[in-house]
Amino acid sequence: MSKARGSAAAEPAADDALAPRRNPDLVGHDEAERLLLEAWNSGRLPHAWLIGGTPGVGKATLAYRFARFVLAQDPPGDSLFGTAAPATSLHLPPDHPVFRRVASGGHADLLTVERQRDEKRDRLKRDIAVDDVRKIGPALRRTSAEGGWRVAVIDGADRMNVSGLNAILKILEEPPPGALLLLVSDNPGGMLPTIRSRCRKLTLKPLEEDTVIGLLAQHRPALAVEDRAALARLSEGSIGRAIDLADAGGLGLYREMIALLADLPRLDIVAAHAFGDKLVRKQDDGLYETATELLVWWLARFARSTARGVLPAEVVPGEAALMSRLASAGHGGTRSLERWVEVWEKVQRLFARAESANLDRKQVVLNALAALETAAA
Repeated sequence: MSKARGSAAAEPAADDALAPRRNPDLVGHDEAERLLLEAWNSGRLPHAWLIGGTPGVGKATLAYRFARFVLAQDPPGDSLFGTAAPATSLHLPPDHPVFRRVASGGHADLLTVERQRDEKRDRLKRDIAVDDVRKIGPALRRTSAEGGWRVAVIDGADRMNVSGLNAILKILEEPPPGALLLLVSDNPGGMLPTIRSRCRKLTLKPLEEDTVIGLLAQHRPALAVEDRAALARLSEGSIGRAIDLADAGGLGLYREMIALLADLPRLDIVAAHAFGDKLVRKQDDGLYETATELLVWWLARFARSTARGVLPAEVVPGEAALMSRLASAGHGGTRSLERWVEVWEKVQRLFARAESANLDRKQVVLNALAALETAAA
């Protein structure tokens, strides 16, 4: 089964070689691959898997890797399993016929469901279309086109609405023989408990910093060595996020942001206005979204470190000194932690309201910086 008709592609991958459907490599998740192989070799493969983890760590890459592996196996017999020697790897080379058909979206026994693109707003829609989800049941129940397994991958399963979740629940309650359902989710805990209980859960951990640095060296060789290390720390173990930040100029924005905050509790108003102007100069370059996400992330990181009483490793020079000074503002302690948690929540709400109400973006940024200035005083 090809991808559901009318479904648009997911967000373009930062690097085509890393696009999950076309990526032949999986780095840093040997344990997850081992568990999948054990389940396959046992002859009792669960019909549904819920693959969770933070964005950009390789969840969809693993799902497609397993889908290709299953689709490449000999047609199942009465027990759905052959008598071949136990498999030792999920890897298929890029020149394998199954790999090529999956990469092109042309495998007759694979269905992919994901969020569609909103052409008017030029971005992905918030939810997966329920009509696409409802195609999964008939697709998995029909006779295999190639005599083997039928596989469905739901990339972004936590983006299904209630109707979509109920449609999936019906499949899980009466799973067709010889069918495999792979649900990829950034937030498995947000899905229905009845769905979670009917899936084998597999959670991918963030990648090690050295692994992200190595992948950046492979896929973004022009980056300076110190920038790779900073991006690896900034991405918190997500190669997808590291590459997105590299391509969006996120590290440069982060450096500017830390420099802007370095003089708190005094905020350089001229520099703050210049920073705001830069973010809104072009509405479609993504700088505003990247900068606001980084500011919210930094505040959360700062609040966590204040709660633990241990400063995190610096992403850029001067960050530790800034956090230490702000944490001790107002004599530190519980009150200081509460104040910064309140600021973090306030800034989150401010940016969310700006998006929904279409507020002036520069003024929103200035208001967020003013909230930090007040808290630091």
